[in-house]
Amino acid sequence: MLTIDSFTIDLREYLGDDQVEQVITAYGFAESAHKGQKRKSGEKYINHPLAVAAILSEMHMDHQCLMAALLHDVLEDTGVPKHMLAQKFDEEVADLVDGVSKLRNMFQTRAEAQAENFQKMTLAMAKDIRVILVKIADRLHNMRTIDYLEPERKKRVAKETLEIYAPIANRLGMNNIRIEFEELGFKALYPLRSDMIGKAVRRARGNRKEVVSKVLASIEACLKQDSLEADVFGREKHLYSIYDKMRSKRRSFAEIMDVYAFRIIAESVDDCYRVLGAVHNLYKPVAGRFKDYIAIPKANGYQSLHTTLFGMHGIPIEIQIRTFEMEMVANNGIAGHWLYKANDESSSGSHKRAREWMKGLLEIQQSAGNSLEFIENVKIDLFPDEVYVFSPRGDIYDFVQGSTPVDFAYAVHTDIGNTCVACRIDRRFAPLSATLESGQTIEIVTAPGAQPNPAWLSFVITGKARSGIRHALKNQQLNESVSLGRRLLERTLNVEDSSIDDIDPDQLEKVLTDRNLTSFDELLEAIGLGNQMAYVITRILLANKEELVSQPLSQQPFAIMGTEGLVVTYAKCCKPIPGDPILGHISAGKGIVIHTDSCRNMHDLREKPDETMSVRWDPEVDQDFSVELRIELEHVKGIIAVLASTITNADANVERINMDERDAKLSTVNIVFSVRDRVHLAHVIKRLRTIRVISKILRARS
Repeated sequence: MLTIDSFTIDLREYLGDDQVEQVITAYGFAESAHKGQKRKSGEKYINHPLAVAAILSEMHMDHQCLMAALLHDVLEDTGVPKHMLAQKFDEEVADLVDGVSKLRNMFQTRAEAQAENFQKMTLAMAKDIRVILVKIADRLHNMRTIDYLEPERKKRVAKETLEIYAPIANRLGMNNIRIEFEELGFKALYPLRSDMIGKAVRRARGNRKEVVSKVLASIEACLKQDSLEADVFGREKHLYSIYDKMRSKRRSFAEIMDVYAFRIIAESVDDCYRVLGAVHNLYKPVAGRFKDYIAIPKANGYQSLHTTLFGMHGIPIEIQIRTFEMEMVANNGIAGHWLYKANDESSSGSHKRAREWMKGLLEIQQSAGNSLEFIENVKIDLFPDEVYVFSPRGDIYDFVQGSTPVDFAYAVHTDIGNTCVACRIDRRFAPLSATLESGQTIEIVTAPGAQPNPAWLSFVITGKARSGIRHALKNQQLNESVSLGRRLLERTLNVEDSSIDDIDPDQLEKVLTDRNLTSFDELLEAIGLGNQMAYVITRILLANKEELVSQPLSQQPFAIMGTEGLVVTYAKCCKPIPGDPILGHISAGKGIVIHTDSCRNMHDLREKPDETMSVRWDPEVDQDFSVELRIELEHVKGIIAVLASTITNADANVERINMDERDAKLSTVNIVFSVRDRVHLAHVIKRLRTIRVISKILRARS
């Protein structure tokens, strides 16, 4: 069992005596604070923080980090206040401990509590990256002793480890810890699957020995012939990676185990490329399966050459070629060569990338609506399959596979993302939803006053883009809601021969207090979103007037301009267009939904005057509206093209066409296109009636 004495012996190998003494003092304080507390296993609680500190000492972390590890549960479990830690040790150690500690607030759900805890930890690690290293070491020891937990909690902790902590360890380049997280999490979450794959691997291992030794010998002989000094060894596949490949790539166990993996450790970068040439001469390379992560490292600092070869008897061979330093960084990542408080010039590449990632997390946190949204966006960013693209200036950006130009725009700057209107990929215009591929040069076209499109949320991949779009849309909706609310309130006040300027401040304050609102703009927003009724608010605001004008609101129709954006929407059931008699349905949280006066969905709502309002089209409407026609016709060759061209020639834009064959001769075509108003629609229908094979044209309604 690990003791403080054996622990300090290891520390003296890389820390000074004064620093070791500070660590011993922290241990004494933690031991005293946790006195009488025991873990689920029955052992003293102090053994846990000591084990966490030992994990960090293997990474050669500094003394403050080790002290924080020993004290990491003191704030949470013993009631010792933060200021006491700051007095006893120093502010840095106290901040580290506080960053790792969980929140004490009560939340509605466990998911919300976990999300809040993760969000707090993220903010702390953005200031000091050692916070996440302590947390990772804490989680690692908890996973090593997870068998003592009750089954439900065991599965919950294992799932969280696989979803959050393993990807974070991978993102920070800590490959050894990532593998251990995955193996322990997999065993705890799916014990039967883990056991079955483990047995299958052990059986397969015996059959593979001969092939592995032959390939190993041939590679070593090849390198010796070319006078290249390098270590060659076979790579063992891990159980979780086998399971993940079987599940995600839908491959059998035999298919995955048929691939033989080797790693070659060379002396220098130059030797890596020479080794690559040698193995390509030995075995034929598989086209399109070479990746150079030395020239363009992964986001977590990982560097290596990857290639796949056709070996003897056609067996596939995967080879990784890297230097000793790259191997160390690949296994330990940010902790591989700890340089805390180093200048940017001397800081390692993995540290720089880690800090850039932390900065990105901070931006996501600032624009996220709540902690659950934040953690959702972070999860998106934690998956490693990457694409590398260039800016017009030649800067390299890495993205998750499937990313789009909009993701690129937000990665450059949030303002560029918010105002982007188009993009060029390799100097050619391309849609904003295009999928990025490695090696492309991306140029974003912006326009002042442009705003994000809600449709972007359906194809963006990165957390930063998603949170940026949502934040901008919230602000956009807020502004639109306030504007619409002001118009609605002004209208109802005008009916009562009053105006917003005439509102009694005391009466307004009473309305705000009764409805738990903090400002007049907040009240206007609530009215605009349909959460408060304008005429109800008016009655309360004017309650002190001797008499109210009894003119019904229906006599004052509300003008719809067609440009209200997010707070006025048009019903998909009846698709109203300018010229149609219309009626407004006030929907909580959505604002006003516009239906045609004859829409079936409005029949029941007409009896609810508090949910409907009289509306009319503004004469100055300048917008296109979707309309659907159902056309019955004789089925002849090329008729769809004729319909589309006729509609286009009538200055309308075709959105969707659907054809249903009723019999061998007759067909029904449903066609959706955009028009300006009923006059424009009548013009289109007139053009369509000139087509001889058409027998009937109906406007589709609910």
